[in-house]
Amino acid sequence: MKKLFASARAVAFSTCVMGAALASYAQVLVELNFTDARIDAVASSVGAMIGKNVVVDPKVKGNMTLVSDSPVTPANALAQLQSALRMHGFAMVDAGAIYKVVPEAEAKSHASKVNVPAIGAEMQTRVFKLQHENASQVLNVIKPLVTPNNVVNVNAGNNALVVTDYADNIARIGKVIASLDQETASDLEIIALEHAIASEMVPLLQQLVNGSSSGGPARAAADQVLESSLMADSRSNTLIVRAANPAKLAQIRSLVKRLDQPSIQNATSSGNIHVVYLKHADAVALAETLRAAIRTLEDAAPGAKLANNSGSVAAQAASSRAGAASGMSGLTNTDAGSGSGGGLGGGGSLTLGQTQMPSVGGLVQADPNTNSLIITAPAPLYRQLRAVIDKLDSRRAQVLVESMIVEVSDNKLSEFGVQWQAAMGGDGKTGTAIGTNSGLVGGNILGIAAGIASGDKALMANALNSLGGGLNLAIAPKALGQYYLGALANFLHQDGSSNVLSKPNLLTLDNQEARIIIGNNVPFVTGSYATSGGNSTVNPFTTVERKDVGLMLRIRPTINENGTVKLTVSQEASSIDASTLNNTNGPSTSKRSIESTVLVDDGSIVMIGGLMQDRYSNSMDKVPLLGDVPVLGNLFKSENRMREKSNLMVFLRPVVLRDARASEDLAMDRYSYMRLLQNQVQPAPSVVLGNVSASPVMPALTSLSQPMTLSAPVVAQPIAPAVWDVEPMHSPQ
Repeated sequence: MKKLFASARAVAFSTCVMGAALASYAQVLVELNFTDARIDAVASSVGAMIGKNVVVDPKVKGNMTLVSDSPVTPANALAQLQSALRMHGFAMVDAGAIYKVVPEAEAKSHASKVNVPAIGAEMQTRVFKLQHENASQVLNVIKPLVTPNNVVNVNAGNNALVVTDYADNIARIGKVIASLDQETASDLEIIALEHAIASEMVPLLQQLVNGSSSGGPARAAADQVLESSLMADSRSNTLIVRAANPAKLAQIRSLVKRLDQPSIQNATSSGNIHVVYLKHADAVALAETLRAAIRTLEDAAPGAKLANNSGSVAAQAASSRAGAASGMSGLTNTDAGSGSGGGLGGGGSLTLGQTQMPSVGGLVQADPNTNSLIITAPAPLYRQLRAVIDKLDSRRAQVLVESMIVEVSDNKLSEFGVQWQAAMGGDGKTGTAIGTNSGLVGGNILGIAAGIASGDKALMANALNSLGGGLNLAIAPKALGQYYLGALANFLHQDGSSNVLSKPNLLTLDNQEARIIIGNNVPFVTGSYATSGGNSTVNPFTTVERKDVGLMLRIRPTINENGTVKLTVSQEASSIDASTLNNTNGPSTSKRSIESTVLVDDGSIVMIGGLMQDRYSNSMDKVPLLGDVPVLGNLFKSENRMREKSNLMVFLRPVVLRDARASEDLAMDRYSYMRLLQNQVQPAPSVVLGNVSASPVMPALTSLSQPMTLSAPVVAQPIAPAVWDVEPMHSPQ
C-alpha cells in the first residue's frame, strides 16, 4: 500500500509539472520514497521530475530502493538515481533529448558527451592532450584509476589520452594528468666561456651536476630522466645546456662562472702546457697530424719568422722535436737569456728582446704510455687544436666483412682400350710377332707381359698394379710352361664432383687493414749445393723457403659519409697438387687470386669476381686404317675422353658496427653458435669406457660483461647462425 502511494504521488507530481517551464524544475522540491521498486519505474519517475524521457535497456532488470530523508531538487534526485544505478551495475547516459539506462559495460559505447562539462555519475568521454609527458607512459599510471568496465586509450598520433568514465571520476583523473604533465626540463641555454675550454669543462660539470647513478636499473632510469644535458661547441667555445629544472640551470650557471677564470700562470706568458688524454685515437699518429697542421698555419702566418732567426719555421719545428726537453723552459720563461731548440724557436739563441713567440707557435708531443698529448701553445692556438682533437678523437666504427668463397666442380672421365699381342712361328732363326700396345688407357701390355713372364713375384705384382682402373679383361695363353699376356681390354667410366664453401669473417676498424690466413706453411726448395770429395759427395745442403698455402683474405674497409663502404680486397685460394708432393724440387701449387676495390651499401652483398671454366679433352691411340673400321676398329685403338667443369664465385657482405651494443650483439651471436656446436659433439655415455668427463664447453653467458667462469655443460639450444638475407641466386638456363 505504501509503495503504491509513493508511485501515485510521483505520477501526480509529474502530471502537474509537465506544462511548466524548464526553469521551474530547479525550484521545485521533491521527496524520493521508492522502496524495492522496479528500476524502469524509478527511472521513468525521475525523468518526469526533470522533464526528460528515460529509455531503459531491456537488459536492465531488477528492483532498487531510492529514498531521500528530506525534499531535494530534481537535479539532486537525478544525481542520486545515477549513483544508485552505478551501484547496481548500470549507468545513465545523456543522449541529448533523452536519457538511456544501460548496463555499465555497454555505457562506453553510448556516451555522447565529449569534452563538455558533466556532473555526478554521468558517463562521459574526454580527450586529454599531453604537452610534455609521453601519453603511453602516463597510461600506466591512469589505467588503474579508471572504473571497471570503462576504458582509457592512447592516441599516439597527437600524444593524447581518450578516457570514457563517469564524470566525477574523469574530473579526478584530469587532476592527476595535469599534475603529471609538467615541464621537466628548461629550454636550451648557451653559455659563452672566456678563459676555460668548453670541451674540458663538460665532463667536470656532468660529474658535479649529475653525479653517478646507483641503486639498480630502476633508480638509474629515474635519475636519467632528471639528468641535465651538457654539450661543448668547440668552434665558438660555448656550452650548450639543457637543465632538468630551473634550479639545476642556476646551479650550472654558478659553477661555470666560478670555473671560467684566467689561468694562474701569467696571462702574458708565451705558452701554456696542457695534457689531453685521448679516448679513441692513437696519440703518436694524432700528434703527427697536429704538428703538420701547426706547420701549415705557421707558413701562412705573416709573422711566423723571427727577425734574428735564419731558419724557417718548418726547420724550427723539426729542431724542436729533437730538443724539446731543454727548449720547453726556454719558451715559457721570458727572463731566460737563451733557449736551445725549444718549442718552435729553432736552434738560434733568443735574447730578452726576441722572446716573443710567433703568432701561431706551439709544440705537440705524444706520450704512448698514457695515450695522451702534451701541448705547449698559447690559449688561442690551444683552443683551435682542442677543437680538432675533439673531432678526431671519436669512436671509430667497425666493419664486419662476411665473405663466401664458393667453388663447385664436376668431372667426367671415360676410357676404353684394347691391346693384344700374337707370335707366329718362323724358320727357326727368325720369329714373327704382331700386336697393338698403348699406355693411354691403363698399363702398356708389353710391360705387363714382361713382368708376368719373368716369374718373379715382385715384378709380377708391379705388373698387375700397373693395370688401369675399372674393368680389365685379359687373355693369357700358356706356352712352354709359361703364361704370356695375349690380349688386354680396359673399360672405365668415372664421375666426380666437389662443392667447397669457405666463409671467412673479419672484423676491423674503419680504414684499417685486416687479414686472415687459413692453411699450411709449406717448404719450397729454392736452391741446393753439394761439394764432391774423392768418390763421395760431402757437405750437401738445401735452401728452402716456407710459404703459406691455403685460404688468405686481406681487406681494408672505408666507410663513406653516405653510409656506403669501399672495400679494398685481396683474396687468394691455393692448394698443393698431390701428384707433385714427392718431386725433388718441391710440390706445385694451384692458385686462384682476386684483387679488387668495390663500393657496396651497408649490409648488402656484392660479388667481386669468379671463374667459370669448362674444359674437354679427347685422346686416342689407334692403328691406321684398321682403327677407323666401324665397330671392329675398336679392337685396334684406345681412347680417353674427359670433361671438367668448375665454377668459382667470391661474395662479400660488409656490416657496419657503429657502437658497443652492436659489437656485443655480434659477439654474443657467434659465442652462442660456437657453444651450440660444442654441446653437439659431447661424448655419449659409455659403460665400457667408464666414467669419462665431458669435453670442455664454453660457459653460458647472457652478457659479455659477466665474468667468464666455467660452468657445467647444459643441453644445447637451437641457435641458428647468421644467415644471408637475400633471395637464392639461380644460374641462367
